[in-house]
Order: sequence, then structure tokens, then C-alpha cells
Amino acid sequence: MRATRLGVAVTLLGCALGGCGGVDAREDGAARAAARFEASLRAPDAARGCAALAPGTLDELEQSAGQPCAKALPEAEIPLSTGVRQVDVYGRQARVVTDRDTLFLSSFPDGWKITAAGCTPRPEKPYQCQIKGS
Repeated sequence: MRATRLGVAVTLLGCALGGCGGVDAREDGAARAAARFEASLRAPDAARGCAALAPGTLDELEQSAGQPCAKALPEAEIPLSTGVRQVDVYGRQARVVTDRDTLFLSSFPDGWKITAAGCTPRPEKPYQCQIKGS
């Protein structure tokens, strides 16, 4: 009985810390969100891409560009990729590496949202990103 309660407690704690859902499911969700975002960049309607951005990223993009997201996002010239190479999920955060870009995402109640895109690694420094939240 005691071992069963301990097992349930450990499982619930792991779920709480890890964001629930298996790692594979969270990785798949982040990869799908990144792919949908990049597909929206190829579409003539940038509104879909804007809807994929986290609130802070959307605000930062509009403020730094001085125009609505639907105009600013296409001008950001995010590299368009052809496939996902790697997905790393850490709790509610994810990094999706494609063949031409690195995207960072956060999990929100309505799904994964892009927090940074157009990111390139720099040795011994944080990534340099074309769009990012504050």
C-alpha cells in the first residue's frame, strides 16, 4: 500500500514538473507547431503566422517593427526550412532545429507557441534571433 502511494506521488510529481503528456507527445506537438508556423510563412496570409506567436513575441515584433504583425512578419525574413532535424523539450519549453532555422517555443493552454524564430547559434553566447519575445 505504501509503495503504491509513493509510486502515484512520484508519477503525479513528474507530470506536474514535466508538463504532463509523454515526452514523445510533447516533442511531436512542438514539431507540428513549428512546421505549421513555417508553412504559414509561405502562405500569402501572414495572419496565421501571427496567431502562432506567443503573446510577448507578437508584441515585441510589432513594437520593434512599428507596424502590425501581418506586415512585420513577412519582412522578418525567417529562413524557410524543409524539415525538422531535432526537437528538445524541457518542461513547458521546446527547441526545434530545422535544416535552416532554430525555433524556440513555449507551451500555452491552447498549444505550443513560437517565442523566437530565425535563430542562429553563437559560440559561448545566446542564440541570435530575428524575432523574439521580451
